[in-house]
Amino acid sequence: MTKTAFSALGFAAFAAAALAFSGSAAAQPDTANQQLTKGEQKLAKLIGDRVAGEPKSCIPGFPVRSFQVIDETAIVYKIGRTVWVNRTRDPQSLDDRDTLVFRRFGSNICSSDIVTSIDAASGFYTGNVFLGEFVPYRMADSDG
Repeated sequence: MTKTAFSALGFAAFAAAALAFSGSAAAQPDTANQQLTKGEQKLAKLIGDRVAGEPKSCIPGFPVRSFQVIDETAIVYKIGRTVWVNRTRDPQSLDDRDTLVFRRFGSNICSSDIVTSIDAASGFYTGNVFLGEFVPYRMADSDG
């Protein structure tokens, strides 16, 4: 057998083994991706039966009734019956024990605003939060 023929056979065997392995991995369900994190579970409970709307770069700064930080997931704002969800650019940096300080450039809360986090116990700066788009979740119209 020549060196070229051996290389071709070796490559074919490697490709067949890789295909067989990827096929068996694809057939197995990925249970890690099917399980929600604690933060995602909490967010799903807050959203409930609401339906996502068109994302916005800003929301009114008033009348925000409250906002809530969900660990490593999102910041949630409630305005009337609408729940606005902001999945920050680095959700792993969100800690519900931190205090968020917003530096707004107007009356709205916008994705371009500067947000810093402060440790509530010590008062020390813990990082920056980079906001994403705000997704509104509203109750679906019941036409029936």
